[in-house]
Amino acid sequence: MKSIAKHWPRIAVTLLPLVFALLHAVGVVRLDVLQRLDDIIYDARLRATSPKTLDDRIVIVDIDEKSLAEVGRWPWGRNKLGQLVSELFDQQQIALLGFDVVFAEADESSGLVRLNAMAQNEFKDQAGFSERLRQLQATLDYDAVFASALAKRPVVMGYYLTSDRHGHSTGVLPTPIMSQADLQGRAIRSTSWSGYGSNIAPLAKAAPMAGFFNSITDGDGVVRSLPLIAEYKGDYYESLGLSMFRALAGHPAVLPGFSNERFLSRSYQGMDRVLLKQGDKSLAIPVDERVATLVPFRGAGGVDGGSFRYVSASDILAKRITPGSLKDKIVLVGTTAPGLLDLRVTPVGETYPGVETHANLISGLLDGNVLLKPDYALGYDVVMLVLAGLVLAIGLPLLSAPRAVALSVGVLLALAGINFWLYLSYGLVLPLASSLTMALTAFALNMSYGYFVESRSKRELAQLFGTYVPPELVDEMVKDPDSYTMQAANRELTVMFCDMRGFTKMSEQMEPLQLQALLTGVFSRLTSLIRANRGTIDKYMGDCVMAFWGAPVESAEHAHLAVKSAMEMANAVRDINHEHRAQGLPEIGIGIGLNTGTMCVGDMGSNIRRSYTVIGDAVNLGSRLEGLSKAYGVDIVVSESTRKLAPDFAWQELDRVRVKGKEQAVAIFWPLAPAERLNAEAANELKTWANFIKTYRSQNWDQADVLLLNLMRMNVKKYLYQLYSERVASMRLLPFDPEWDGATNFETK
Repeated sequence: MKSIAKHWPRIAVTLLPLVFALLHAVGVVRLDVLQRLDDIIYDARLRATSPKTLDDRIVIVDIDEKSLAEVGRWPWGRNKLGQLVSELFDQQQIALLGFDVVFAEADESSGLVRLNAMAQNEFKDQAGFSERLRQLQATLDYDAVFASALAKRPVVMGYYLTSDRHGHSTGVLPTPIMSQADLQGRAIRSTSWSGYGSNIAPLAKAAPMAGFFNSITDGDGVVRSLPLIAEYKGDYYESLGLSMFRALAGHPAVLPGFSNERFLSRSYQGMDRVLLKQGDKSLAIPVDERVATLVPFRGAGGVDGGSFRYVSASDILAKRITPGSLKDKIVLVGTTAPGLLDLRVTPVGETYPGVETHANLISGLLDGNVLLKPDYALGYDVVMLVLAGLVLAIGLPLLSAPRAVALSVGVLLALAGINFWLYLSYGLVLPLASSLTMALTAFALNMSYGYFVESRSKRELAQLFGTYVPPELVDEMVKDPDSYTMQAANRELTVMFCDMRGFTKMSEQMEPLQLQALLTGVFSRLTSLIRANRGTIDKYMGDCVMAFWGAPVESAEHAHLAVKSAMEMANAVRDINHEHRAQGLPEIGIGIGLNTGTMCVGDMGSNIRRSYTVIGDAVNLGSRLEGLSKAYGVDIVVSESTRKLAPDFAWQELDRVRVKGKEQAVAIFWPLAPAERLNAEAANELKTWANFIKTYRSQNWDQADVLLLNLMRMNVKKYLYQLYSERVASMRLLPFDPEWDGATNFETK
């Protein structure tokens, strides 16, 4: 213990890489280079351990360059595709057919539409033409020909899901495999989409089983995962690979599987496996938090890759393949032609056929060989980091250089060995880059750097927080620097957003230097009030200032101080406008939003620029409330959570609102004055207003009008009363709604 105490500065330095690695692991400070290194390790390990053997159960019928040259450019007539399907089932006797192609538009290549139009117009008097056309109808309706070939056969069609602002949708979706009710009230984080491109109705009716063929592209542009289940408008649909696997397994039901809550928080929402259940038998397919699975690539892709047999579609159509040579095979129809744009970048190839990713997934499902990045990967990473970091932090300062090297090498080998063993034995893909980098960096720092003295720590603390918090708070902090950190943490704070009104008009009327001087003067006065009330300046955003109370120095009165600061700022703006009128300058207005709640506070940003800031839903709500101040004609809008913690003020309830991005209605208030300064007249007005709000929410419009009339007599210039007068007049035209909760919805930010 004496040795540890003696070397504590070196121990602290050695622990620094551990701190940053943990921040990266939990997502507070994302280091892209570590994620990229993890991807490189995964890709190299996958290539080294893939079987590189042929799976003769699965065959890919390839719409290749040869097929396009012989049959014609894509898309082919559906009569050709019907011929292809019939040949595969009747002559080759395949077991299952899947299409990595979508047929989202009707096929009019036969000219049937034009012929029907001619029969009704220029040749309508020629009975022979119409009769002959009727006889040819069945052969010229290529979609019907294709649908007939698909009907009553084990076929899985393909389609794609998409997201755009308009939610475009074409074709017919298959029946969903799960609904929200199956999730037992949980909100899983599967991929979610707003549109789709699916097959036309005749084909969807003939072959009702279908699966989407979307993949997941990682940040480096590489496809490593395929979602098994995706969400569209509250329903859940299966992928092409899962749909084909279920068809082979006898169409078992699909159920969600959740982790054992004995070992996890009850708030955990993750779905960690897809359950296929048929009678008393069930099969669990492990999935990650996106309900996706890593593709178990067998090896290089393409015709010469050696993982799957490729057969040219033109050879099937031309009957160049011996009948029965594909008997009982699982067949996927796809393309490797570059012009058809279905080539992907994968860990095993930069021009990898998209259809082969689905073949690999089906092969892995058949073999029970599914790679998985489990939901507890974060916990594993943290445990490995902490164990390795503590061993190095305590061991390295106490050892000689050769032994320190041996310890570091041993830790690196142990980290890599455990990780590879879990991968090879259980198919678990767990992070490794952060722990390896942490161990190497800890060794380098321990050998290279000394320690930081206490006085320097204090100066750095003052430098870090000096631009955010008042000097008197910095003085408190430097007395005990170990109690303060910029590491992110969840705390109950009060946040303020203050926006200057009329800034755009001023910017049009004033010279840039004059505008700069005006803004500087206004913000300086408002900032001084925030700091005088122990507030922390977060940032300036154009004509808006953001601040918060309760961090880095904790304060039980953070809500009270924030409200007090807001009221003083509103009074200061009135004084500023009085001065502006005297100087001939434009007047300004402000809107302030205050909210109290749990927020994540800490040092955040990028490796280029960082700041001490707050984030979270409570922060977003504070921003939304600031935007509502103009709608209600007030300068301050405060949430109910802040009002409850600031009882020393007199409050007027403005409304209950449901802001953009929030489903739950929130009561909002306007602080009128400190409670002890409220006069009898104002108190009577508040009492009348409280009765009005109660009457308004009960939809008693006659009584509401009477109360509003009294309120306008008390304060005829108050915009709030005029606003509700218009609302009552509008609501009176509507029938009584027992479901109405009295809230106003705001769809804009």
